[in-house]
This record gives sequence, C-alpha cells and structure tokens, in this order.
Amino acid sequence: MTQVDLPAIEPGSLVLNTFLVAVLICAVAVGVDRLAGEPRRLHPLVGFGHWASLLEQALNTRAEERARSLGFGVLATLVAVLPVLSLALAFEYLLTGWLWLMIQVAGVWLAMSLRGLAEHGRAVSTALATGDEARARWAVSQIVSRDANALTEEGIAAAASESMLENGADAVFSSLFWYLLAGLPGVVLHRLINTLDAMWGYRSPRYLYFGRFAARSDDVLNWLPARLTAFTYALLGNTRLALRCWREQAPAWDSPNAGPVMAAGAGALGVQLGGPAPYAGGIKQRSVLGEGAAPSAETIDNALALVNRGVRLWLAVLLVMALVVQGYGWGATA
Repeated sequence: MTQVDLPAIEPGSLVLNTFLVAVLICAVAVGVDRLAGEPRRLHPLVGFGHWASLLEQALNTRAEERARSLGFGVLATLVAVLPVLSLALAFEYLLTGWLWLMIQVAGVWLAMSLRGLAEHGRAVSTALATGDEARARWAVSQIVSRDANALTEEGIAAAASESMLENGADAVFSSLFWYLLAGLPGVVLHRLINTLDAMWGYRSPRYLYFGRFAARSDDVLNWLPARLTAFTYALLGNTRLALRCWREQAPAWDSPNAGPVMAAGAGALGVQLGGPAPYAGGIKQRSVLGEGAAPSAETIDNALALVNRGVRLWLAVLLVMALVVQGYGWGATA
C-alpha cells in the first residue's frame, strides 16, 4: 500500500499507518455500498464489458485453431486490462491527500457488490416464499446460467444459494483481500480479470481456448481469497460439518475455488446443494455439496446472512489488527 499524505487535524497530530488507512477505506466502502448499492447507470464495469466484447469479436475469429485462439485470448486479456490497470496505478502513486482517499473508497465500492448480491438473492427468496414460482424462475435466471424453466422449486433455491455463496467470495471477500494486499491496482486487476472470466471462461467451442488465459488468471487471483472465504463460512456456521464437506467434497468440484467456498458454505448452513443441474446443453452431473436439509427460500436468506456476518467479522478482525499495528507504530506515516 502507498503511504498516505492526509491533512493533520493539528500540525503533526495525525499519525496513521497505511494498514489502518486501508482497513478504514474498506469499512467506508462497505458502508457506501450498503447505502447506495451499485450505480444504476454508467457503472465502469459495464463500460469495460463493452470494451471486452469488442475485443473478443475482433480477435476470436478462429476458435477452432487452438494455438491461434489461445494466443489471441492472451492478447485480448492484456489489451483489455492494461489501460485500466495503468490508470489505477497512476491514481495510486500520483495522487495524495483527500483526493487519493476518495478515489480509493470509490475503487473498492465499485469493485464489490454486497448490496447488489442481496438484492438479487432476496428477489428469488421472496418470490419463492410467496409461492410466485414464475417470478422466482425469472429472478434466478438473472444470476445463474442454468435453464431456469427446467428447475424445480428446490432447484431454484439451490441455484440462488450457490450463487450467494460463490459470489460472496468473488464479489466481496476477494475485493477486500486484493485491496488490502495490493491497493487500488490489486482490486482493479482482480475485478477486471473476474469480469473477463465471467464473459469468456466457458468450456464452449467458442471460448474453450480463447478464454483459457482469463479463466486461469482468475483461478490464481482467487485461490487464497476463496479459501479464506471458505474458512470464514466454516467459523460462522456448523464448523465441523463445513470443514468436513470442504475436505471431502470440494476436490470433486469442477472449479478449484468455487468448490471449497460452496462446500464449506453448504456445510456451515447444514443444507445439501450441488447435484445434477439443467443447462441449455442438457443435464450437468455435479457432485453433491453440503449435508442436511433440502434448500428452500430460507436457505437463500441464510446464505446472504452468512456473507454479511463474514464481512463484519473480517472488518472487526482487521480493525483490531490495524490498531495493534498502530499502537506499536509499525509502518506509521505522518
């Protein structure tokens, strides 16, 4: 993290270590997200998505040629990411004081989506709880790629619950982790790569090779945050069951990061997720995750509550750590 030149309350009276500043920035960004949610218009990630789509259409013209497709996938990823990352680096190292601080808060706020996650999840749980299955199908189709029309009521609840747990890792905890580790460039890099993975990381003929570099990069960036998220879920729920499900079930899951997160989350909640799921190409056979009751509307709300408790735990622990560091004067700057 960059050392921060903030105005002192009185000359020489404000001494903050950079870790404490980073934790406070995360806390403020979480508060802004809770109050304002995601921007409804002109979200930077939407613009980035349009830019990435143009690159993909221009470069992904020979999807069947492995070497060419892989090479152009790497090129497209770099061309998409580097201009935005360069801007983040400039903000990190050229700005100072309160302008720097506001840019940092805005960056973390725009990278995470805690309130947006809750809005999507509650749209499904509320519809299920009131018996409006048609609306529940539509709502779940907005957050998962499954064939919503082929889902049972339990399937709808499972899909939404899995999405809450997995996106809690991707869109919340990973953003906090990368900001704390590498500042604005870190959280920007993670969010852009994660967006490209969501757009190109499919095992379809068109994206099998072209999207591989983005998908593998996302796996690397999310490896440690995913396991910290899984451990957080385990601590805040049925710990013994969550750890056992993580150990025994996660290795069989396709994704090296989603497996630990969803297995631990399902175990923490005491429900059974995973299993066969309908997609446009047919039924995908998936491993069972968790153990216990079948998922319901309540499961979705419980998954959201688990994510929210996890965020509060992270901020509390980080704040205590930062205050200890501050008390000992490690890394302090005036």
